[in-house]
Amino acid sequence: MEWDKFLGETMANMNALSKEIPDTAAGFAQMGKAAKTNGALDERTKEFMALGIAIATRCDSCIGFHVKALIRLKVSREAFCEALAMATYMGGGPSFTFSAKALNAFDTFSAGGNK
Repeated sequence: MEWDKFLGETMANMNALSKEIPDTAAGFAQMGKAAKTNGALDERTKEFMALGIAIATRCDSCIGFHVKALIRLKVSREAFCEALAMATYMGGGPSFTFSAKALNAFDTFSAGGNK
């Protein structure tokens, strides 16, 4: 998958929709900001949780966004793979395939280009 291209198209689509439903879009953005704020759980932990949910719900764009966030937060490949192991355990075969996609996204974004 060409992750940068895919996420760029996804963002363009979301921006177009946001113009049509600005209040909903603003509310969603505010909810995301509040949910990611460090508290009893830090942002890194919350992003790992979001990645697991993205894998379980089979959302390619969500996987891409949360992988990028985890890279920004400087998670190691080892920690990332441990999270993928848990997501795979909890979701079975379908989560195994989407965890593989997530690892591809991690390697792609970590390298700074598409694979």
